[in-house]
Amino acid sequence: MKKFHSLFMLLFLLTTFSAIAQNKVSISGKIIEKGSKQPLEFATVTIQTTDNVTVNGGLTDIDGNYNIQVAPGTYNIKIDFISFKSIVIENKQVNQNTNLGTTIMEPDATILNEVQIEAERSTVEIKLDKRVYTVGNDMVVKGGTISDVLDNVPSVSVDVEGNVSLRGNESVTILIDGRPSNLAGTSVAEILRMLPADSVDKVEVITNPSARYDAEGGGGIINIILKKGKANGFNGSFIAHTGVPADHGGSATLNFRSDNFNLFSNFSYNNRKSPGNSKTDSEYFDSEGNTSSFINERRDSKREREGYTANFGLELFLDKTTTWTNSVNIRSNDGNNPTETYYDYFDANGVYDKTRFRYNLEDEEDDNVQFSTNFIKKFNEDGHELRLDASFATNTDYETAQIDDVVLGTTTPEVDNTYQRTLNDEDENRSLVQADYVLPFGEGSQFEAGYRGSFAELITKSKTETLEGNNWITDPNYTNLLQYKENINALYAQYGSKFGKFSYLLGLRWEDSDIEVNLLDENDYNNKKYNNFFPSAFLNYEFSEGSSASISYSRRINRPRGFFINPFSSLASNINIFTGNPDLDPSMTNAFDLGYLKKWNQVTFSSSAYINITDDSYQFVRRESGDFVTQVIDGEDIVNENNEVVEVIGGEDIRTPVILTTPINLAKEYRFGFEFNINYNPYRWWRLVSNFNFYRNETDGDYTYTDFQDNVVTQNFDNVAYGWFTRVNSKINLPYKIDWQFNMFYRGPRNDPQGRTKGIFAANTAISKDILNDKATLSLNVRDIFNSRKRRSYTNLPQVSSYSERQWRERQVTLSFTYRFNMKKNEKQRNGEQNGGGDDEFMGG
Repeated sequence: MKKFHSLFMLLFLLTTFSAIAQNKVSISGKIIEKGSKQPLEFATVTIQTTDNVTVNGGLTDIDGNYNIQVAPGTYNIKIDFISFKSIVIENKQVNQNTNLGTTIMEPDATILNEVQIEAERSTVEIKLDKRVYTVGNDMVVKGGTISDVLDNVPSVSVDVEGNVSLRGNESVTILIDGRPSNLAGTSVAEILRMLPADSVDKVEVITNPSARYDAEGGGGIINIILKKGKANGFNGSFIAHTGVPADHGGSATLNFRSDNFNLFSNFSYNNRKSPGNSKTDSEYFDSEGNTSSFINERRDSKREREGYTANFGLELFLDKTTTWTNSVNIRSNDGNNPTETYYDYFDANGVYDKTRFRYNLEDEEDDNVQFSTNFIKKFNEDGHELRLDASFATNTDYETAQIDDVVLGTTTPEVDNTYQRTLNDEDENRSLVQADYVLPFGEGSQFEAGYRGSFAELITKSKTETLEGNNWITDPNYTNLLQYKENINALYAQYGSKFGKFSYLLGLRWEDSDIEVNLLDENDYNNKKYNNFFPSAFLNYEFSEGSSASISYSRRINRPRGFFINPFSSLASNINIFTGNPDLDPSMTNAFDLGYLKKWNQVTFSSSAYINITDDSYQFVRRESGDFVTQVIDGEDIVNENNEVVEVIGGEDIRTPVILTTPINLAKEYRFGFEFNINYNPYRWWRLVSNFNFYRNETDGDYTYTDFQDNVVTQNFDNVAYGWFTRVNSKINLPYKIDWQFNMFYRGPRNDPQGRTKGIFAANTAISKDILNDKATLSLNVRDIFNSRKRRSYTNLPQVSSYSERQWRERQVTLSFTYRFNMKKNEKQRNGEQNGGGDDEFMGG
């Protein structure tokens, strides 16, 4: 009887469960964007009870459609998509299969944040004081570096040496997750080439920053936001790549999120070789302006680098309104750069004379550890919040070089050849502390205030030794001990409001700077103390939906750091030497910007005209140092009793003047320009993005110095230069889940105060295929298809005239494989944006 009863209960339960399962009904529909009428893929549809308890949910497909199974009942249906206004359908009775039809979502035009959203929602987001470019789907940078990412962002360009400029202005501040990308002594270009492109989520371009942002950077701010998973559960992705020239590596992004915490991590490893080359053909003149000799310089470099980065973070949800995030970032890179340089000498008639060969083997070890903490308290859902941030970093950079300078074919190598070695040892500690408070009130009004403290100390030891006999002798001209100390405290406040179609944002920032640049071995101490006010103002008017104009003003500062102030950096060439200037003053910029935005169904057009007026701007100048590299060819050695060479009789002298390049402060710089960006979607499967920038740069100032003959020389640096660049990016979705991307870049020629730079053309392409049920993607990309990305320039000085070409990196072909688990192709970027991206606002304050 008990067995019969148990069997009856089992059959009853199975029947009940089966009936419940069979009684499911579906809720379906389609979601599109207002204006463009394009479907919104990956929009979130959540089904909740009337008590707001979630029972089911899902994402829209590529056509914007969704279909979700629930039991019959009454539900609240919530529809969300990043940067769009949420839609809630309350108390919807669902007793049978229900189609909600087409739901139209419109962009969230909340004042002080979004002004407009581009039609290609995963690519461009335009806000009142910045533009945000999501780059997670940019195929042409797969397997590349952050430097490659920036070179594909509109308004941004990266030259062949890796220097970044914004609208043609290199006085730009680069931030990573809102924090300085470089410590005071480290090259920004080098840092950007260390980090993998696959770690980037999006890039914020802030051409005219408001008072909430650091005042550093006369040309603006570029903030690189790294990926940080936000999807529920355990998910992630793995990427492996290989390329020619040798470029091998991989990365892993792992994330686990629960109701109480979010654990995220990112690991990457790279082993790459980036061969480059350069040449300089120089004609030298005597005091009367007649040709005295020619020297042709040819250089090949290998630049081999191996390194890894690791980032660990824990985000704690202390309650519904409080979040505390801690993360540790570790970066280690080892590299060497064997460089071969040939100098061919010719007499005044162009007849070949001799050849020198210079071999420079550089080895570098770079290690960085950074700890960051972030605390956010949200008082309500209207944006009332308090943020507390702190960051502590230590960096060591140890670089050595072995230099052999020999004359080919000489019979007296012990006299004619030179052997040197150099050392650059950098140790730095940097800390940042910050507090930001946001108080919305009324309708569309908001007040913000905050504090930021930045403190850094860098010790750089530079040393050069020359082998004489069996002893290494220190060369005092290229040896120093540099101490750089920076203490900057800042306070800011700003207020914004909106009434009708008009909105404004007014702010004021105050920064107190205490900078020390000390040459300890020479007892040369330079202390610069100053404090400045940095006002900002933004005005915006919306003519209609999808059409608006804005005008803005801000005051900026550009403080010299790193190689700009270090008197010695490298002896890769001993006749063309760069030397820093420890006595450089900061430059101040007043920036004005007038912008216009217009959106049609398939086209978004944004443009701006800008004026930058900079006081005490610094630029690079070249002049003769008065030193000569002298070598005696085929002379007779006179030795002492210890068989040491004490004199050389006869032979032929080769005397080559040493040309110095150094930065100086000039009186005034005026920069005017305009740019426009066009996003065009002629079809759902084809997207075109183009950018054009034109600028006029006028320098007004004189440079006075005493030459090596004690003559006072004044050079007039009054100059007007025009420059422009353009970029076109095309992405096509082909059948069978194949994507093809192609872009082109051209920078027009421009005149410089001491010469002229020719135009640069480059093109990249990539093709990708989704495989393994869309869980994986295979990509092949080619950067610099025509191997044409070379800097070509002319320099004209009274003592020398030269033509040079430099190719920092040759054409690169990369094959990459990406595998995703527990996430869709674009889900990581979407979720990261939807949850605010973590620390992406750290630079405010």
